[in-house]
Amino acid sequence: MADNVREQDVTDKVVASFETAKDDRFREVMQALVRHAHAFVRETQLTDNEWNSAIEFMTAAGHITTDTRQEFVLLSDVLGISMLTVAVNEADLGGATESTVLGPFFVQDSPEIELGGDIAQGASGEPSWVDGMVTDTDGRPVSGARIEVWEADDDGMYDVQYDDGGLAGRAHLFTDAEGRYRFWGLTPTPYPIPDDGPVGRLLDHAGRSPMRAPHLHFKVTAPGYLPLTTHIFVAGAPYLDSDSVFGVKESLIYPFEGQQADAPTPDGRRPGSTWTSAHFDIVLRRQ
Repeated sequence: MADNVREQDVTDKVVASFETAKDDRFREVMQALVRHAHAFVRETQLTDNEWNSAIEFMTAAGHITTDTRQEFVLLSDVLGISMLTVAVNEADLGGATESTVLGPFFVQDSPEIELGGDIAQGASGEPSWVDGMVTDTDGRPVSGARIEVWEADDDGMYDVQYDDGGLAGRAHLFTDAEGRYRFWGLTPTPYPIPDDGPVGRLLDHAGRSPMRAPHLHFKVTAPGYLPLTTHIFVAGAPYLDSDSVFGVKESLIYPFEGQQADAPTPDGRRPGSTWTSAHFDIVLRRQ
């Protein structure tokens, strides 16, 4: 039997083994996975040693993963699969805000703050005032929308990367009757994704930087609307054209206007240092 016939016979048998799947979508996805994975092996003529190295890599990714660190999310991010999944699922934006990756540091049940409150909660960095409006694609305000926001401190660390168990640099708030929101946060700064594990070693071997462009995370939900996961990126900042997880979109780059320490703030707060301000209007799609 010719090699190519023998190889195809293996693929055909594995694909056929999923014909008895109880769920149609599961069957479709698994059979496609088998076909593409087998094609990859044939195209690259993958060796036993190379496949064993891949298994060791995935095992190491599993071992380093915890409740606060998801190495497989990092792997998906640096391979561009996370962003490709985002692109596939938002083909028809209809004027809505573009999505980007969730990232590995989202936490359920963040603290609630009032409008104008401070998400920093003691995290270090330059204060930043962020405000805007949430509307639908027809321009109608969305009141009561839940906005989750989270970000790294000026050392490039998220709260869950520290050992003290505290929450800082994250919170949620709700839009008012006119769909408006406002809060104090921190001016985003560049930082590396966690690169002390297998994904970091992969990037190093590839000669790629682990750095992310400075950004602020948003996750916005409201009844009757499709959930939105997005960032805003700092205009003029480094790594906008080389973000390690390919998350930057032109429409999500916003100016963070620098302000002097004695400049009047929107709410009369005295930050005691230089600060920045950014305005970000969010547009949601109806379900």
